[in-house]
Formats: sequence, structure tokens, C-alpha cells
Amino acid sequence: MRVRLAALFALGLLTMVLAGCGRKHEPPLVVGAVDDAARYGASDAMARAWNAGFRAVVVSAVWKPPRETLAPKDLAGLQQAVAAATDTGVRPIVAVYQFSGSTPLTSTARQQFAQYAASIPRLLPQVRDVIVGNEPNLNLFWMPQFRRDGSDAAAPAYLELLAETYDAIKVGNPDVNVIGAGLAPRGGDDPHASRQTHSPTRFIEDLGAAYRASGRTKPVMDMFSIHPYPENAHIPPTFTHPHTTSIGIGDYAKLVRLVDAAFGGSLPIVYGEYGVETTTPSSQRSLSQTREPTATVSEGAQARTYAQAVRIAACQPRVRMLLFFHITDEPELSGLQTGVYYANGTPKESQRVVAVEADRAASGRISCSK
Repeated sequence: MRVRLAALFALGLLTMVLAGCGRKHEPPLVVGAVDDAARYGASDAMARAWNAGFRAVVVSAVWKPPRETLAPKDLAGLQQAVAAATDTGVRPIVAVYQFSGSTPLTSTARQQFAQYAASIPRLLPQVRDVIVGNEPNLNLFWMPQFRRDGSDAAAPAYLELLAETYDAIKVGNPDVNVIGAGLAPRGGDDPHASRQTHSPTRFIEDLGAAYRASGRTKPVMDMFSIHPYPENAHIPPTFTHPHTTSIGIGDYAKLVRLVDAAFGGSLPIVYGEYGVETTTPSSQRSLSQTREPTATVSEGAQARTYAQAVRIAACQPRVRMLLFFHITDEPELSGLQTGVYYANGTPKESQRVVAVEADRAASGRISCSK
């Protein structure tokens, strides 16, 4: 009980710091992870997260119409994950989103989605952070992307959903941190393409235009999230895209400029998913695994990339979180091997390196002088 109380105190103190309470300076960078596997064997998953320096873990709640509250099965899984996170001292975050087949485009569907999202901190009071939406600039999660005239359909519709969900969450829980956007780092901006997507640059611009046109004066989110994955595993987080519409970790100045032009003020930024895949040694593979479909790097290369990503994010004043995807590799090679542990739980080199850098970032010991 004493250990649990200590963990709860530490988590509460961290939450106060992240909310800006009691601090005159910018809050430290929180390094965490996104991993739905944390809902199963949650205690082991959260212990691995803690040992890797992850102080926040995101799990998902996928909305399907006409739900207005968490289904019992979903609630049970989230309760397990949130309890394990709280016991360990890890900050639980829930991402609420849907796939494109369930895109909430009507007023009824938006209300149902908003009430569903609002039910999460009500049913799980330890959850003080809710992410609304996932990569709405991709047709996997939001359709349609374009109107018949080729203009952006997704950004204005997503803004409506975000605003209604923000208000629904804040009514019962005004101190809950609502994180919006969660944009993919690339997109085509071509209404005639077979796969319709928007670039984050265009999507942010269109979100801002929709926000201004709405006449709304209060916020629609407390933090802005983007998933700054590189184009491939060999591209470092220092890489910039000055002549394209893509956005990576190295494009901080461009991102801040876009977000400020869209919403004004100084919205904090979350790097909501980031990762590069490692080569899985033959000793770690199962006979059922398929072939790796994408480029991979060595353990050492991943460790260097992750350490560099933490150091860069820690020196970007508006960035509050850097969340790696995943804690532990997916077991099939067709999935993602971006974790800091192999699928069988064996730590990679990045586990130790990230733990060190995350601790340095949280305590302000990363030098940002050029």
C-alpha cells in the first residue's frame, strides 16, 4: 500500500507539473509509449515501460456507432491498463478514434462520439489525458477526405467533431487535457488519387480556416499532436522538409509556424507516435513469422536514433511529450518492430539508452546550447 501511495503521489505531482501548476518554467519533456498490448498482461507491460524510462503510456478506445459510453469489454481492458499504470507511476492516456467506415459526419454521430469520449475520464478518473482522433488526414481513419470540387472535406468535419468532443469532456472534467489532431506526417493532397490523403501542412491550414470560419473563440484542444515518423528507418530525426508538405521532428519551426497561424496562442505540442523498426535476429523469430515488409535498422542504430529524438524534443520549447510506438515489438514481422523490447520481452539496446535520456530530459539535464 505504501508503494502504491508513493506512486500515486508521484503521478499527481507529475500531472501538476505538466499542467504548469507550481512551475514558472516550461514543464519537462515526458517520454512515453503507445501500446495497446498494455491492456493485456498490463502489470508486465507497465513495468517494462517504467524500466525503459517511459512515464506515460497511451492505450486506445475505438468508437463504433451508436455507442455513447465504453462497452463493458472495452472498459474492463482499460481499467486493467489504467490500474497497472497508476500502480507503477506511469501516466495513463487514452486515445479515442474510429476507422473511416465509422466516420462521425452527422450531428447524431458527433454527439455519440463526444459522449463516448467524455465517458472515459468519468469512468476512469485516473485518466487525465484524452486524445481525440487518430490521423484524420488519412483515409484509413477519416472519409471522405475531399469534396466533389476537390476541396478539403476532412479538416472542417474533424474540427466539428473535435470542438464538440472538447466541450463534452470539459463539462464534467474541466481539468482533463484534451489532445487533438494526431496527424500523420505525410499525405498526397490529391483528390484524384486512388488513396486519398492530406499532408499535415495542408490539413493544419484547413483546420485553422475552419476554426476561424466557425466563429468559435474558445479552444478546441489543449495540446496539438502529430506523428512525426520518418520516411524510412534510416532517416534521422534531424532531417527537415523545407520544400515539401511533410513534417518530422526536425521541422519544429515549420510546425510551430503552422499551428500558430491556424489557432493563435502557443499550443503545446505532442509527438504522439514515433519509431523506427529494428531487424529481428533469427534467435528472436518464431516459425510463424512472415517476411519483413519494410526497411529495418540494427539495435544500435535504433538506440542512437531514439536517443537523438529525445534530445531534440527536449530542446524544442513547445514540445511536451515524445511517445514511442511501441513498448514491445509486435510478434509478427508484418507488424511493427519499433519497440524497445523484442516480442519475447528481451530488452534491446534502445531500452537502456532511452531510459537514460528520458531521465535526463525529465530532470532538465539535457544541454540545448548550440
